[in-house]
Amino acid sequence: MIKAKPFDIPKREVWEAFKRVKANQGAAGVDGQSIEEFEARLGDNLYKLWNRLSSGSYMPPPVRRVDIPKATGGMRPLGIPTVADRIGQEVVRRYLEPLLEPMFHADSYGYRPWRSAIDAIRTARQRCWRYDWIVDIDIKGFFDSIDHALLLRAVRKHTDCPWVLLYIERWLKAPAMMGDGTLVPRDRGTPQGGVISPLLANLFLHYVFDVWLHRAVRSVPFERYADDIICHCRSEHDALKLRQTLDQRFAECGLVLHPGEDQSGLLQGCPPQRRARDHPIRLPWLYVPAPVGEVARGAVWRILSACSEPESSEGDPSGGPGLVSADPERQGAGRPGPDVQPVYPRLDQLLRPFLQVGTVSDLDADRCLSR
Repeated sequence: MIKAKPFDIPKREVWEAFKRVKANQGAAGVDGQSIEEFEARLGDNLYKLWNRLSSGSYMPPPVRRVDIPKATGGMRPLGIPTVADRIGQEVVRRYLEPLLEPMFHADSYGYRPWRSAIDAIRTARQRCWRYDWIVDIDIKGFFDSIDHALLLRAVRKHTDCPWVLLYIERWLKAPAMMGDGTLVPRDRGTPQGGVISPLLANLFLHYVFDVWLHRAVRSVPFERYADDIICHCRSEHDALKLRQTLDQRFAECGLVLHPGEDQSGLLQGCPPQRRARDHPIRLPWLYVPAPVGEVARGAVWRILSACSEPESSEGDPSGGPGLVSADPERQGAGRPGPDVQPVYPRLDQLLRPFLQVGTVSDLDADRCLSR
C-alpha cells in the first residue's frame, strides 16, 4: 500500500473546520448532540470524523427538519445537520470556496466574503436613478428545488477532487427527519441551514442566471442576493419581455418564480416627467456642527443635476459653472462605495466646504425626499 488512506485530507483542516463551526454555534441535529457535548470528547470525535472522511466511509446522518415563521408570513423549512456533519461540510467548503469565489459575478452579494445585503441595496439604489423599471425576482422554494444533476455538473466543472464530489453527492441525497421521526428521502434541493448549502446555491444560480443573463441580455444590470434578484430596465416593454424570458429560463432549470405583489413582479421607479435632467445626484444629509454653546437644529440637503450645459450662477450653489457629466464607464456596475461618488469633475470642489465641517450620513436621504 502506497497510502494509508485513499483520500488525503489533512487533520489540520478538520481542526480548523471545528473552530469555524464552534464560532457559528447552532442547534443540535438528529442525534441531539450539542457543540458543548461534542467538545467534551473533542480529540476522539475529531479523529473519528477525520478517519471516516479520509477512508471514504463517512455517511451523512439524516438532517433534522425544522419550520420557522417568515417575516412576510408562511413557514421557512430549515435542515439542521449534526455537529460532526457540519464540521465535515466545513472541510469541503474550505476546499471548494477558493476555487469558486474568484469566478462569481460582481453583482452577486449573498453568502460571499466581504459582501453584504447593504452593498446590494447601495448598488440597486444607484442604478434606480438611471433606470425607470425593475423586475423583482423571487424564486419559490429555491433551496428545496435545486436539481441535483445540474448542480453536480456545475461542481465537476471546477474540481475533479474525488472526495469532494463524493461527499457533496451524499449530502444532497441525505434524507430529512421530520418532527414525528419519519424519514423523507430527497431527490432535489439542498438543506437550507447546511454549511455547504449557500456555496452550492450560489454556484447553481451562477450558471442558471448570472452567466446566462450576461450572454442572453447583455444590457440588463442586476443585483442578486442568494435567490432574491432585481433586474433594471429602461421601459415597461423591456421589463415585461425580460420577465417572460426569465420565466422560461427558470422553468428549464426546474425552478418557479413568485408572481409578485402585482402578479407581474414589475415595479416602477421615478416617473419620467418627475426626473431631473440627465442623472440627478442625491446629496445625503450634511450635519454641520453649530458654534460652541448652540445646538445644530437643521441639516443641509440638495439635489444637483448633472447637466450637459453649464448652468447660471443661480443654479450652481458655488456660483460657478454647472456640473458636467462624467464618463459613464466610471459609474460601472458592481463598484462598491458610497452613494455619492467623485465621478463629476467639479463635485469634489463643491462638496469640500461641507465635508470639512460636517459628517455625511445617507440614512435619512429618502425621508428627506418626501418632505
